[in-house]
Formats: sequence, structure tokens, C-alpha cells
Amino acid sequence: MPRHLTADQLARLLTACEGDTPARVRDRAIVLLLTRLGLRAGDVQQLRLADLDWAHGTIRVTGKGRYQVRLPLPQDVGEAVARYLLSRPSRSETDRVFLSTIAPIAPLHSADAVPSIVARALARAGVHVARPGAHILRHTAATEMLRHGVSLDHIGLVLRHRSLDVSAYYAKVDVATLRQVAQPWPGRRS
Repeated sequence: MPRHLTADQLARLLTACEGDTPARVRDRAIVLLLTRLGLRAGDVQQLRLADLDWAHGTIRVTGKGRYQVRLPLPQDVGEAVARYLLSRPSRSETDRVFLSTIAPIAPLHSADAVPSIVARALARAGVHVARPGAHILRHTAATEMLRHGVSLDHIGLVLRHRSLDVSAYYAKVDVATLRQVAQPWPGRRS
């Protein structure tokens, strides 16, 4: 099964993104978008200022195949993005939300920009995974939603999956919880 972060690892990752430097403020906003909304790295990279609807507390995501969806923007994520926008370098010629933090300041263009940001944050947090990058946070988002009682149908809507099977693949079962509710096998003595 593909990996996801445990609650402890996720907490360590978020702690590793704390700080007042432009890079840390940006990294925290990106990690929260990935872990709370299950966005893809490309979704974050392509995010534009017009995609943020502050009045309605939503975010428009244009994913694979130009498929668009409007998702609720959780308060902690919105606060992190707003904090980043207040601290980011001003570049009036771009409407992209996330920019590089070193000169030349520009929108994140490289396909591996967001995965690299996540990999560096995981390293700072001391979280070692087989494939460090943004995609593990998509799996983590689905698993966390499942742990909090969100149905696979709703997880699929948030992750923009076309198949329930794909959502089930992303949303890993919480083995610890299963152990608590599992019934003994019939005919087996404990």
C-alpha cells in the first residue's frame, strides 16, 4: 500500500514549516493546501489569485483535463495562504499565488518545484519516507478524511476522482482503529 504520514509525522512536518521567513511562510501554506485539501502539486503550482474567493471562503482548483471544482477553504489553510500573500515579494506582472523565494523572484515553473519544497520540509522535520514529495500528502489528506468519518464518495469529490476505487486506494485504512473494533475470528480462542 502506498504510504501516508501518521498524525505525528504530519505534526512534525507542519512544525518544520513554522517561521517568519518568506520560504517558511510559503512552505506552510503549500503543505496545508496539500494535506487538508488533497491538492496535486500541479494544482498548487498553477494556483492563481483569482482562484481564491475570500468572500465565500472557497478555492477554485483546475486539475487534470481542465476539470474545475470549487472547494471550501478551511480556516487554517486560508489563514496560512493569506499570511503568505501578505509576506510574498510583490510581482504585479504575475497572478500566480506561489513564487520562488530566491532571485529571480518568479512563479514556480518547474514541474518538481512543489515536490521539492515538500521533500525539503520532510527532511527538516526528520520524516523519512520512501518517496518524499507532494503526492504522499495527497494520500495523507485522504487518509485523514477517512479517519474523521468522511465517506469515500466525499473523499472522491474533494480529490476529484472519477472512480470510487481510486479514492479507496488513496484513503488508507486506519489499522489501529480497526484493531479496536475487530471481532475475534469464529472458532478461534484468544
